Amino acid sequence: MATSEQDKGNSRDFWMQAAITYSYIILWIFLSAVVIMVNKYVLTFAEFPFPIALTLTHMAFCSTLAFLIIKAGFVETVHMDSTTYLRNVVPIAALFSGTLWLGNAAYLYLSVAFIQMLKATMPVTVFLVGVLLGTEKYSALYALNMVVVAVGVAAASYGELNFDLVGVIFQSGSIVTESFRLCLIQLLLQARGIKLNPVTTLYYIAPACFVFLCIPFSFIELPKMMHSEGGWHLPSGWLMLSAVSAFALNMSVFLLIGRSSALTMNIAGVIKDWLLIALSVTLYGSPVGGLQLGGYGIAFLGVCWYNYQKLQGARQQTTARQPGDMESKPLLQATTPRR
Repeated sequence: MATSEQDKGNSRDFWMQAAITYSYIILWIFLSAVVIMVNKYVLTFAEFPFPIALTLTHMAFCSTLAFLIIKAGFVETVHMDSTTYLRNVVPIAALFSGTLWLGNAAYLYLSVAFIQMLKATMPVTVFLVGVLLGTEKYSALYALNMVVVAVGVAAASYGELNFDLVGVIFQSGSIVTESFRLCLIQLLLQARGIKLNPVTTLYYIAPACFVFLCIPFSFIELPKMMHSEGGWHLPSGWLMLSAVSAFALNMSVFLLIGRSSALTMNIAGVIKDWLLIALSVTLYGSPVGGLQLGGYGIAFLGVCWYNYQKLQGARQQTTARQPGDMESKPLLQATTPRR
């Protein structure tokens, strides 16, 4: 009888923990969609075509809140000296600035749906950059996966009804800088034992990003703002919503760390991408053709197979290091997912 009651209690606890975990995942998907759809609205429909200024508001808001959270003692910070900061953090902040700036600029030219399809090339770029920097080992099977993804994205691009080369260049630049950023995180932070959670990441990186972004803003967007007469207005409410959503998105990652595996996050990312394509079509009337969906479907399958291979490789490495301990914890700790 006692055993039966204990089993019921364990079962309730299991389902409770599962409900909490998947609630966090749903929250992350929702906030990711909100950030992207609001940014698209601000830049394209709210008469505020300034992606650098938009990104600056995010960095200022996130820097301030991260500072207050850490100084209030809610999250313990990681202490580092100025030399470590300049060598290990500043280069990552510079690349992150480029990722955000170029990624937001792409919304001026491309639909959310097409941008999500282009983002399917991220594993290809990360793999190539990783091989270049030594964080990845070349594999013919991985390379074949990359060819499949590239062919699928090429077909989706060919089928894009509102193709814009400038937008594709911006988005491609964002993907390249993000790929270098991810690889440098491995080389400059993880390899040196520097572990930053989303709050401490914002605390150290967001202020540096703000400084880096001020440079192109001063030369590109500020003159346009000052000399434009009636061509734009400040959508303060939408900018605040965008900034709050961006910060909340990072906090949702903080909640997810340790509660989900890499496989779960990859599946959630796939759901998010398809959801954004559907929202882009529904809310903004983005045209999506059959060839485009077919090409993205091919790229999607290639990405899924690549993720499966990477997870299997990680599982084998974990088994080799800790035999018999595979069921006691997630396969990989969740890292900051892409927006």
